[in-house]
Amino acid sequence: MESLFRPFKWSFGEVPQLLLLLESRGHAFQTARSLATLGKSLWGEHKEAPKAKHRPEAAHPKESSDLSKPKGTLLKKFWRQFRAQALPPGTTDLQGLRNDDFPRKKRVRAQVVLPVERSDGSEMLFGIAPCSLALATSKRSFSRLFLKAGVTPTTEAFSRQAEDRKIPVQTVPRKVLDRLSHGGVHQGVCLEATPLHPTGWTQAPAHRLEGATTEEAPQLLWLALEGIQDPMNLGAVLRSAHFLGVDGIVMSRKNSCPLTPVVSKASSGAMEVLDVFSADDLPGFLKVKSKEGWEVLGTVAHAKAQDGIPVVSCLDFRWMKPTILVLGNEGHGLSPETKSLCRRMLTIAPGRELEPGIESLNVSVAAGILLHSICAQKVKAP
Repeated sequence: MESLFRPFKWSFGEVPQLLLLLESRGHAFQTARSLATLGKSLWGEHKEAPKAKHRPEAAHPKESSDLSKPKGTLLKKFWRQFRAQALPPGTTDLQGLRNDDFPRKKRVRAQVVLPVERSDGSEMLFGIAPCSLALATSKRSFSRLFLKAGVTPTTEAFSRQAEDRKIPVQTVPRKVLDRLSHGGVHQGVCLEATPLHPTGWTQAPAHRLEGATTEEAPQLLWLALEGIQDPMNLGAVLRSAHFLGVDGIVMSRKNSCPLTPVVSKASSGAMEVLDVFSADDLPGFLKVKSKEGWEVLGTVAHAKAQDGIPVVSCLDFRWMKPTILVLGNEGHGLSPETKSLCRRMLTIAPGRELEPGIESLNVSVAAGILLHSICAQKVKAP
């Protein structure tokens, strides 16, 4: 490879060091890397060093002509000869060496952001079920409907719904929907609407809360949620409650997840059709209903006594009168004040001995099991 360094030979005195380096190194990649590093340093010295007054041009006419060439031309020739002589056929480890040591700045394309201005105080529902059920129930006010570009049965159905309600429809690319839904699974549909807030429990229909005072009252079941903070858990609980026939849901206003589009999506739109109420003082709500004859049931992970409150397996519970099932926070469960108002504690018996740390179920899974064990006892009207 001595011919490879002829362009440098008369300007530098370090070519023997390069040749020694090539002979002493056994690994091809290390040799090439070292060669590239020294090559760059030599070019830097060549740029700064004054040109020699006497040069044996007659003895080496070719080398002199090579040195008179521009730096870029000589560098290209250097790498062309290096690849031809140093790289075996089919080698891929060193093919990107030049780009590694002499990187070129890549042109970065600026992302084109399509501005979509939202109305003040609005939020963006996303997904087929949440948007469809929101349009059907009309609990909200709607500003615009965003549909993915293209004609499909889904987009046609939504377009008809929007036309009936005189809601503007805007067809946009998928990337715009991705931004509107903050990366959620939008299924090609986003709906700008006003937020949905739970109303106070005192505004609940009388037949759902006061039926326990009459002998002809049907079995009633309410679900009370204290401090559920995860929107995915809350959405899953609402979906199970709606599916199993819960009559009403009341959630503590403090330290609880609001009814966001993520909750609506997690509930598959059940949040749009369910009556969700709130209580500033959840223990106060439980006290009022307990005096009216409702049975308040708490939940516990372990089948052991809870401060004198009897613990019953959900399979052994018998639904005899209007009942409120209370579910607590994902981390610490029910507060002491709420727990003291429960007449009994329901538990789910595990099917095996459990290791520490997994003795309990996710709150949404536990809610589905407990609600099913109660609702399965509902007496159907003849």
